[in-house]
Amino acid sequence: MKRNWLDALGLPAVRETAGEAVLTAAYDFPDYTLEEYRQPLADGTFQRVMMAIPKNVAFPAPAVATPFYHPEGMLGFDPKTGEELPFFGGIEMMVHLVKRGYIALCGEAYHLTYLQSGKGRDDFTRWKDAAAALKRDHPALTGMGKLTSDTMRLLDLLASDPRVDADRMGIAGHSLGGKMAFYAGCLDPRVKTILASDFGFGWGQSNWDDPWYWDGKTPSLAEKGMDHTALLSACAPKPFCLLAGEYDDASSGERMKKAAGYEAHPEHLLLVHHGKGHRPPPDALEAGYDFLDRYLK
Repeated sequence: MKRNWLDALGLPAVRETAGEAVLTAAYDFPDYTLEEYRQPLADGTFQRVMMAIPKNVAFPAPAVATPFYHPEGMLGFDPKTGEELPFFGGIEMMVHLVKRGYIALCGEAYHLTYLQSGKGRDDFTRWKDAAAALKRDHPALTGMGKLTSDTMRLLDLLASDPRVDADRMGIAGHSLGGKMAFYAGCLDPRVKTILASDFGFGWGQSNWDDPWYWDGKTPSLAEKGMDHTALLSACAPKPFCLLAGEYDDASSGERMKKAAGYEAHPEHLLLVHHGKGHRPPPDALEAGYDFLDRYLK
């Protein structure tokens, strides 16, 4: 079943070895150190990655990838300048998790890496530009496939680090990051537990058909019985927690609980339906982190 998803995403074309990441900078903070890397990708581009290493923990330690638009979003500030980034306040998963004793990391998504652009980092048209270029260069590779492949490269970096306990690796993400976390988490056996926040579990619950994701292919996937219930079934009974707030709701929980393979482990599926909008409140995030702790610590 996983093979069907990999083929649909176009992943076989891009998952060959891409080379080792290079450490380019390091920053020291009271609770953790932060390392910045330039990591090569299989399509010849590079992603900028930041990895947070907790202090006062025994190594090898558990680790969680926190994919998102860019690392600063999962930090909530720019480590080079110290500038706070209020837009990301409250969802800085990388900081939350490193303070809980996890090695955590995040890389840039492909709207920032695939094309050289004079547009600002937050200019949303960069997504359209990058998706068009990706389709031109790699017709079989979907945008969601590119996001999944790049997230798996983050997992490569974690798994190769001797400070990481490769048997205790998880993944967590919000919104776009939730999409990346869910796909990579379901398809990569190195991920032991998945936490995803308000990413749209049903095809109609989010902008899945946008060109930088599935580019209009979801109706044909649905005709083949390929939905996110089926994708979750492909990795069952891997623990999965969904935080629902706006795009996800009670119906998302109904869909996820129909996944096959969890009959003997219903506790491996958790819906936290806070219903307070797209951005999860602190108590919902804490419930998600507690779920990670249950299976990774």
